[in-house]
Amino acid sequence: MIQVHHLNNSRSQRILWLLEELGLPYEVIRYERDPATMLAPPELKRIHPLGKSPVLVEDGEVLAESAAIAEYLLERHGAGRLAPAPGSPGYRRFRAWMHFAEGSAMTPLLVKLYLLRVGEAAAPVLARIDGNLAAMLDYLEAEVAREGWFAGPDFTAADVMMSFPLEAATQRGGLDESRPALFGLLRRLQSRPAYRRALERGGPYAYAT
Repeated sequence: MIQVHHLNNSRSQRILWLLEELGLPYEVIRYERDPATMLAPPELKRIHPLGKSPVLVEDGEVLAESAAIAEYLLERHGAGRLAPAPGSPGYRRFRAWMHFAEGSAMTPLLVKLYLLRVGEAAAPVLARIDGNLAAMLDYLEAEVAREGWFAGPDFTAADVMMSFPLEAATQRGGLDESRPALFGLLRRLQSRPAYRRALERGGPYAYAT
């Protein structure tokens, strides 16, 4: 049985969603953030030294990092679903978006989150981060407008991976109806039955609003 060590309001929600899309049985082991610090509880360090989520356990193997977990699930259980054919140009584009989600997309969003806690002293840097975020969202808007999804004409796991930075961007990155292709994609993703089932399994998730 697949186990997912799941932290509330975190990127691990995507792994629950991907498991639902693949129709795989799994167990959710829930952890709650400290309400004051919003940090993960120390109990997660019993599973992985960094104490972060998601962590997936199957057949005694412990896997961390969202993109690595997603790729593992597709390779072992996907049977060709939710990804273009390996070796194709579409697959290379797919892999790029899988890693863009945690690299280029999340980095400025996380930096802004921390800077917002600094106060007025961070204002000059925040202005630059906001400019970078606007440029990134313009780029994503143009990419999604071409075919409706990130990795081509069909829904893939790349859209699952990109959902979290899009959700975070609606709260602190400037994503709204002014970018209709991107905002519309996010609403389509959040309306998928598997997404809704994952919310039921994972518990309250503030980014779904």
